[in-house]
Amino acid sequence: MTATDGTPNTENPGDDTEFVVVLGSNTPVTTGHLGGKAARLGEMIEAGVPVPPAFCLTTRLFRRFLEETGLADELRAGATPARKEIVARELPEAITRLILDAYAAMGRPRVAVRSSASQEDSAAQSFAGQHDTILDVGGDEAVLTAVKECWASLWSDRATVYRDDPASVGSMAVVVQEMVHADVSGVLFTIDPMGGRPHRMVVESCWGLGEGLVSGKVTSDLFVVDDRTLEVVERRVRYKVTRCAAVEPGRVATVKVDTALRNRATLTNGQLGELARLAVQVRDSYGTEQDIEWVLKDGRISLLQTRPITTRPQPPSRHTPYIKEVPEAVRQNTMWSRMDIGEIFVGAMTPLGLSFARYYQQNIHGDCVRSIGTSRTGDMDLHMGYLQGHVYLNVSYTSHVLTQSPPTKDASVFTERFASEEVDMPAYRSPFGQFTSGARSVVAAGHWAKSFALELARMRKRSERMAASRHHEYDRARALDLTKLSRSELGSEFRRYLAYCRAMNVGYMPYYINAFAFYSAFSDLCAQWLGDKGTNLQNRIKTDMSNLRTVESARELWDLAQAARRRPEVLKTIVDSPLTDIESELRATDEGRAFWDAYVTPFMRTNGTRGRQEMELTHPRWVDDPTYVFQMVRRYAQEEQFSIDGLLRGDGGVAQDAEAVLGELPLVKRVVLRRIMSLFATCSELREITRMAMVTSVWLVRTVVYEVGRRLVAEGVLHSEDDIAFLDFEDIRTYLAGNRDAADVFSPAKLTERRRTHEYHNRLPEPPLTFIGEYDVAQALRAPENSTRLEGLGSSPGRIVGRARIIEDLAWQADEFQPGEILIARFTDASWTPLFAIAGGVVTDIGSMLSHSSIVSREFGLPSVVNCKHATQQISTGDMIRVDGDAGLVEVLDPVDGAPVPDAAGTEAGA
Repeated sequence: MTATDGTPNTENPGDDTEFVVVLGSNTPVTTGHLGGKAARLGEMIEAGVPVPPAFCLTTRLFRRFLEETGLADELRAGATPARKEIVARELPEAITRLILDAYAAMGRPRVAVRSSASQEDSAAQSFAGQHDTILDVGGDEAVLTAVKECWASLWSDRATVYRDDPASVGSMAVVVQEMVHADVSGVLFTIDPMGGRPHRMVVESCWGLGEGLVSGKVTSDLFVVDDRTLEVVERRVRYKVTRCAAVEPGRVATVKVDTALRNRATLTNGQLGELARLAVQVRDSYGTEQDIEWVLKDGRISLLQTRPITTRPQPPSRHTPYIKEVPEAVRQNTMWSRMDIGEIFVGAMTPLGLSFARYYQQNIHGDCVRSIGTSRTGDMDLHMGYLQGHVYLNVSYTSHVLTQSPPTKDASVFTERFASEEVDMPAYRSPFGQFTSGARSVVAAGHWAKSFALELARMRKRSERMAASRHHEYDRARALDLTKLSRSELGSEFRRYLAYCRAMNVGYMPYYINAFAFYSAFSDLCAQWLGDKGTNLQNRIKTDMSNLRTVESARELWDLAQAARRRPEVLKTIVDSPLTDIESELRATDEGRAFWDAYVTPFMRTNGTRGRQEMELTHPRWVDDPTYVFQMVRRYAQEEQFSIDGLLRGDGGVAQDAEAVLGELPLVKRVVLRRIMSLFATCSELREITRMAMVTSVWLVRTVVYEVGRRLVAEGVLHSEDDIAFLDFEDIRTYLAGNRDAADVFSPAKLTERRRTHEYHNRLPEPPLTFIGEYDVAQALRAPENSTRLEGLGSSPGRIVGRARIIEDLAWQADEFQPGEILIARFTDASWTPLFAIAGGVVTDIGSMLSHSSIVSREFGLPSVVNCKHATQQISTGDMIRVDGDAGLVEVLDPVDGAPVPDAAGTEAGA
């Protein structure tokens, strides 16, 4: 065996079976010679479990390789060989013969070459992903190179970092296993790995190869099987847009799932029962709970790997977003909401995104609260909370803090804006009460009055400065090569960006809050003075919330598409080239470069820092990845029947409607309402202008985070750029603030734990938009009953009948969307706006009257129903549906699969 310092011992080679073992052949070798992975595969084969054919290059062959290539002498001398040097070593002829003879005996199929280190896949430590796996390898030379890459990965930086004792290298066996180009892949946990529910096996499955599931790049279905009856007791079939597949020899990539398969369950009940039976057999054989990787090809299940579950199951419990201990009465009566939190903390976030939100909470949010005239911010730990990968606003505590200000002295003014239908408002009682009283209340009111007066006087000038600064910062960042900076210089740039991020968020917040404050005041007065006509007037002026910047981005994208249409060669390049190659293809020609410089560069300068979930640092912005922009250019360039200007309501109609209603009021009331409407429109306009400065500031922070990630990959601390999602923002700050080794700052154990937690969150249904007290995730695991009629919140008036199109992944699906289709999504944000220009209507799982989907739907005059909860699960792409934005109803009239629908008598069939 190998000594603890990594120096190999010399042993008598013996016969060939000491070096190459056909797994399942009952060859008498020890587990230490095969490594953990290979030993378990051999045991499964011998037990009759279906496993693809494989052979193992033992640790003795590895040591022979070290001796015969001279690497052993270097190790004994204390040298650490570089990976590329190991791969470059020519294999001795005898070793080459052993490997190729075994490969020939297998029939020379395409294979997966996987590491099987001596410490790998033990109950104490899994080492999953720390050593190399090379997929879809074919041919003698490719197999030999892949074997050397696996051997060399024993000395990779990431493997060294992962070991508790970096000096204890251990040894390396290699498994060469027939490659299965799977129809379906997945994992099975013989016990709920985090919920700890008894007799519950959890299965995750996806179309294609399992690498997409492991990396988190594809969407998976979730099934729960009772290990006693082998019956499926829970299922959650998700809409699956992408899969991993071998696109060419030796290269695996993400590709689209066929449309017909996206809503279909990846496994039948019979296949799940068979998979569970095999899992029980494996678990019983080892006497411990297992984490099993499996594939399905042509209806046949094969197991690829099994390892003991290394995490201790946790008992089910109710969950609270609180990040600190609070009294029981407070915990049970707090209202939490993730509805419209600045339209930035939306959707599930990665561990990196959540830790950045935590940084925002502690270092920026307090100044934002002060910027709206609140003299004291209270306990910052209480303002926000975190649940199942989502950021929640503590509505009870925030409304408590805002009672310092006269406009929100009544806490219900703020509270009711965030209450969704899940909340029983008549029964709700805030556990916090008034923030101030007596003389302190008077002082707080005076502070607010002074701040508010100053804000009205300064707000337009500040917006101009913010707008100018974001162009300056964008130009500066684009001209700066972060890869050339030292760590100290990169840290200085990072701190500069964080300061700018704080300033832009603080500058933006008054516009955001005051727009809603003026709208709230306007709503109250309309209700008092105009009754039902007041409601109509409110709906009309809500469109001002999307003025200028958000909708203007769609107009400018439309202009970009028309510029491409006027240049046939440019348009041909955009339409015919793979999305990832369009930029390089355009820049390769004179006409393409001229188009890029004249149109794309200015567009990106104005809009390029947009992206989905803009506070989620892992999502690329348009300037980082322009594929979405070019998909929309393709789509817009095809449309000759209409202009985007003709789709917008325009201000004229709004003004005429407003005047007609206001004309019925006495002069004084007309003046008051007009003044409030004017302030509301101004704040809304400035909010949209300054929001782009805030968005740009987050993009700047992201550029440094990804440069740190690039360096961590180069040092081996991270396996790939995908692992940046599991970093902690505070660790990045620590790393850039000093000289500590990256391996010391970024704990592999914590990275692994954050990955597992994130994967668990992804398996669960989204938690409620708003709730009071604690949340029981077990209740949410129950799949919604099938229904052809969904009730939600009618957020933009009108009715339409059309074909549904589920958009799960905007970057992958933008080019699929057809004009007039009904957009079905979990939620939308500003990056989705260009799609609204060709949509017939909009339906979302979550949302409110003032969420992005509602606002932009009203601007484009699209019927919209939001907060339908399960629309993306219960509607299929291609279904003929009716959207009633007045009544808040969505009905499936003609399912795409031809299934009968309940009687829909009493409903119209037209729009």
